[in-house]
Amino acid sequence: MTVSIATRETDTGLAVSDAVERRQFVLETETELNPVAVDTDRFWFPVDEAVGVETTSLTLPSVVATYVRTGDGEMLAEVDHFDSHDFPVGEYSVELCAPIKLYVYTDGPLTVESMADRMELRFDDDAEVLVGARSHHKRPEATITTTADPRDQMAAVSALSSALKTTTCERSYPTLRGHPPTIELGDELDVPDELSSPDTGVRIEIPPTRRYLYPVAPLAYYLGATVEVGPTPRIVTDSGFEHPLDSPRGYEQEVERVLKQTFFFDCVTRTEGYYKVDLHERAAVEEFVALDFADLYDRSLAEQLEAYLDVPYAVVEDHVPEWKLTTHVDPTPENAELLPFLVNDLAVVRLPQGQSVSPSEAQMAAIDDFTRDDFTRSATDGGTGAPALVQPEQTDSLEQAWAGEDAPVGASKASVQAFRNRLDRTASDGDIDITVVCNDDAMGEEGNLAEEVYGSREDLPFDVTIYRNLSTVALQAVLETEMDFLHYIGHIDDEGFDCTDGKLDVDDLDTVGVDAFLLNACRSYDQGMALIERGAIGGVVTLTDVINSGAVRVGKTMVRLLNQGFPLRGALNLAKQQSIVGGQYIVVGDGNVDVVQADGGTPAHFDIERLDCGFEVAVHSYPAGNWQMGSITNLGISDVDTSYIASGELDTFEMSTAELSEFLEMGSAPVLVDGQFVWSDDLDLLEV
Repeated sequence: MTVSIATRETDTGLAVSDAVERRQFVLETETELNPVAVDTDRFWFPVDEAVGVETTSLTLPSVVATYVRTGDGEMLAEVDHFDSHDFPVGEYSVELCAPIKLYVYTDGPLTVESMADRMELRFDDDAEVLVGARSHHKRPEATITTTADPRDQMAAVSALSSALKTTTCERSYPTLRGHPPTIELGDELDVPDELSSPDTGVRIEIPPTRRYLYPVAPLAYYLGATVEVGPTPRIVTDSGFEHPLDSPRGYEQEVERVLKQTFFFDCVTRTEGYYKVDLHERAAVEEFVALDFADLYDRSLAEQLEAYLDVPYAVVEDHVPEWKLTTHVDPTPENAELLPFLVNDLAVVRLPQGQSVSPSEAQMAAIDDFTRDDFTRSATDGGTGAPALVQPEQTDSLEQAWAGEDAPVGASKASVQAFRNRLDRTASDGDIDITVVCNDDAMGEEGNLAEEVYGSREDLPFDVTIYRNLSTVALQAVLETEMDFLHYIGHIDDEGFDCTDGKLDVDDLDTVGVDAFLLNACRSYDQGMALIERGAIGGVVTLTDVINSGAVRVGKTMVRLLNQGFPLRGALNLAKQQSIVGGQYIVVGDGNVDVVQADGGTPAHFDIERLDCGFEVAVHSYPAGNWQMGSITNLGISDVDTSYIASGELDTFEMSTAELSEFLEMGSAPVLVDGQFVWSDDLDLLEV
């Protein structure tokens, strides 16, 4: 059991912990508690652990999406910021979308009130109060073995949808999409008997080649479709409906379009189900499409698909949420092992399109991206240690990943080993272990900020250790110690980490205990990849030489973003905008890994521009942690009661100074003011 519910050290309140996902959430009470274990079957939704307590209130330290239902699951209310709901005597189930999924059951009257930075549930003195918790942790159920034969790999991809927990439109929620079984190359095809794919009446026909198979894998998973051999790529249903995938826009683009359009309409249709929320995206398209969503909700997946694809994509294109990830995958037999992890991310998969670039060209491209003008500066190739580089074709996704030879510029480097390392992550019931190593006194400013910021979240338990000027033996001991995150500040070259008495090469180590890392040093790519191969999950590295001042700016920004719950890829996307050398940083391994949980939902940043009277505010959300593609979010803006699909730019609002000030007071967040990066708690609106 990874989830536990126990009293806090003060005996007031409950601490709910997930030992594998490194998550913790606190429910505060005014009096001491004596929790008693209760049957998990007493909850309408499934939970892993449950306790009963005697209390008149539970207080949450942050505002999270909250849904109040009757005891048998009928939805009564969605609770937004600054909401207050009173319910008479009855049985109620309150769903709290915290970093660990929580359910509160009570038999009696109930009041739910949401303030700017906290929420409170109040009960009668003699009411029964039960608290249940469910881990968001997802593990593959089994491993499929396949040969390099494309027909065998088609059978393997067809079995990935066995992980879907439903074939209704609710599978657009990330919690109802289980982790697909893993794939390994072997001598013969072996799909374990316990893997049962759903019968959705949908199949995808393609020519038996990997160039057709790999891009269609996420779509086949999401549709619960079998992948079969056919003369031309197309979707076919048992009712005779056909949809060609080899359209004028191109095969990969058509597959992407079908995935996005189907997913989008599922998010809209599901508002007729468990979560009857006022969804912004539904309001935006409903008058332009001839779809009866109430009727569609009860239709089969195949019938829904046919209705969805009858709508021209141009009608909904501007309303489809920005996709989280596009991955460029070389169609080699070995990369079949990567597909389950990309499918789990619901990534768009494309064949690799890119051009080789030299380190000097990459440096100049980074300068161009940063300055947007005719800035010129001589650049060298950064030494013999720079890896071979490739510039992937850019897409409109929030993030890019590359699964091929060479190191990508402007994208993360995907690694099967990194994903497997995450699956092998062991439970830890201790604090979040963060280690900062500063082996360069010239970069001490970054080390000082890291020491100040990491662990500053009062709601989470941290153990932060700072080391300076380590020897090779001491640094090796640090790397081999179990820890959640390593922030290294110093120098790295072809021979390894620069220490006080020489060089330490990670290739000389057998294993490392580091989960995630930031190697803020020149040319740290090879050492970062070596950490991945020896047990790490993901990290941030540099491709070429970076100047100290620029590295410090990137490192300082990364510190604060990671501490606010941004995942590695999302944090780097923002941080690299702060320096002319930002384009030299990439993520290696699993870019989804985070160091610290986000408080109340997806991490966000805001673009603010001064108007003649007030401000224009654009809200951007990053899928992260438990909140992946399909999650919904409420913005906490006064007079805005709608929910949004939480990915990319959500909406733009005009606010007065008072309204914006109240909005920013809800918590510390990154803000771009006329393109300049600041933090909301450092922002003086009178100076904007």
